[in-house]
Amino acid sequence: MTDDSPTPSPAASAGPTGLRALLPDLSPWRASRDFRRLWVSGLITNFGSFLTLVALPVQIKELTGSAAAVGAIGAVELVPLVVFGLYGGALADAWDKRKLIVWTEAGQGVLSAVLLVNALMPSPAVWPLYVVAAFTSALAAVQRPALDSLIPRIVAHEHLPAAASLNALRWQVGGIAGPALAGVVVAYAGLGWAYTVDLVTFAVSVALVIGLASAPASHEASRPSWAAIAEGARYAWHRKELLGTYAVDLCAMFLAMPLAVLPFLADELDAEWSLGLMYAAIPAGSLLVSVSSGWTSRVHRHGRMVVLAAAGWGLAVAAAGVAGNVWLVLLCFVLAGACDMVSGVFRGAMWNQTIPDELRGRLAGIELLSYSVGPQLGQVRAGGMAALTGVRASVWSGGLLCAGAVGLLALCLPTMMTYDVRTNEHAVRLREKRAAATPTAVEG
Repeated sequence: MTDDSPTPSPAASAGPTGLRALLPDLSPWRASRDFRRLWVSGLITNFGSFLTLVALPVQIKELTGSAAAVGAIGAVELVPLVVFGLYGGALADAWDKRKLIVWTEAGQGVLSAVLLVNALMPSPAVWPLYVVAAFTSALAAVQRPALDSLIPRIVAHEHLPAAASLNALRWQVGGIAGPALAGVVVAYAGLGWAYTVDLVTFAVSVALVIGLASAPASHEASRPSWAAIAEGARYAWHRKELLGTYAVDLCAMFLAMPLAVLPFLADELDAEWSLGLMYAAIPAGSLLVSVSSGWTSRVHRHGRMVVLAAAGWGLAVAAAGVAGNVWLVLLCFVLAGACDMVSGVFRGAMWNQTIPDELRGRLAGIELLSYSVGPQLGQVRAGGMAALTGVRASVWSGGLLCAGAVGLLALCLPTMMTYDVRTNEHAVRLREKRAAATPTAVEG
């Protein structure tokens, strides 16, 4: 900036007022054909994936009866997630993003078929469930940086916060409908039907993403290598406000992610029927924020919102662990999901509006670790603590630890709390670069 006065970005300009100001901004959907195609593909695939998200731990619970065995899913997913997430970011910067998305989507469909075949066996085995979980984690880790780094290419810079909200909305629709239906399907139709639907959704999704425009590497991008990954890590290390978003999300997901113990929590509350609703409650809370997300474009201090929302997530999860009534538990999870969504919107805005294109894939790989490694380790933590201290103690103690850790990080990383998208040098530089470029990537 050449002066000290805040200069609003295009996204911060005056917009609709009243009720319309709360509704989601559909500008990315209207402006970009590729965004629409990617959005619909993700909606379909998420729906099936959430069916499997419920079916897989239920199947392991039925076969082993062990909370630790369910929590071990996170352990077997962890190493592939770390290795392939980092290298997948380098691949996304150096290869055609469309090809990476297509092949990894098809590979995940094949793995769904393996789950289906195992479920249909007279005596299903446990070990294929862990093998599939590990390979699915690897493919998702390769794919996610390509998906994340593609969005700034196909969406105008000023529409990126709106795109983040719409993408979250897509995830939430699948996150609510998928688990809610999964509880019914698994209970009355069997695990095989849940895996079958997941397989079909991957087939439809592949057909959609094949139609995306080619997205070759930036001419400034480094070749995929561990040196290139290290370059991205150095950039992230010197951006303390970005580093803070990674650390906050990692703490929140590691310390307060309760998904691994939900089947056992439902049993303790004598409400086995509520399992699907428990899985759906967090996305439902996120959906409430998404459908009223118009206000997010008028918030400029994104880092501060990330911290407050992450602390709120922890406190809401802690309250769910204390509550003895299943409806109060569900309400607490809804509140937790709303806080998580607020945090996610402003993390995504900070990432997409400040990271240069030639580094976007590698930084997306690091982002993947912050919001994916945490939940995987969180499953291990939740399952292990449940085995030692009880299910409800595992939930409430993790939530309190999360709130405390987030507060400590806020004190240690003051630049995250003072971040302002109107004046941040990286946001201003990228905004000016996008404005000066010929808008060939954004389709009308």
